[in-house]
Amino acid sequence: MTARTDAVIAGIDRLKLDFLAYLPSSSIAPIIEHFRVRSGLAGSPVAFPISREEEGVGIVGGIALAGRRGAMLIQDNGFGNSLTALTTFAIAYNVPLLVLANTRGGLGEYNSMIHSFSGRVPAMLDVARIPAFLVDRRNSRDDWSGTVAEAYRHAEMTHRPVVVLMDFWAPEPAAGI
Repeated sequence: MTARTDAVIAGIDRLKLDFLAYLPSSSIAPIIEHFRVRSGLAGSPVAFPISREEEGVGIVGGIALAGRRGAMLIQDNGFGNSLTALTTFAIAYNVPLLVLANTRGGLGEYNSMIHSFSGRVPAMLDVARIPAFLVDRRNSRDDWSGTVAEAYRHAEMTHRPVVVLMDFWAPEPAAGI
């Protein structure tokens, strides 16, 4: 694991979630594995895979409407799949929903087709009026963890979806973040 993945795990742990939905991705695999191994243990959320991002919006949104705590982990290119669910369900019905998304298309991205979509995700979320907060190599470990926790509180307070975009691509310095 890296300092950044450890920070995201610490931020999620601070939330005391009941459920954590995820769509597998190599960038967030250590985070997923951490929660998958501990799924359902005391103090850990039940972690479960979803097959598509809009499915996660429906499930995690339903969890919130039932008065429980949930969040989802996806890749940012998944917003293309989930935008309708986010706007016609989560936003329209004032559903607090935290989406943690690893970014694609930035420094070190090897897949050239990703650049045409992922780089525009922040603008797309802005047009959809979904608040998004970016953490990257410029942020400290405490910033990563704190942003995850504060974004969840913001979603609860404003009754709407909130996104944390996590840029894992840039290499970490040898001395930490």
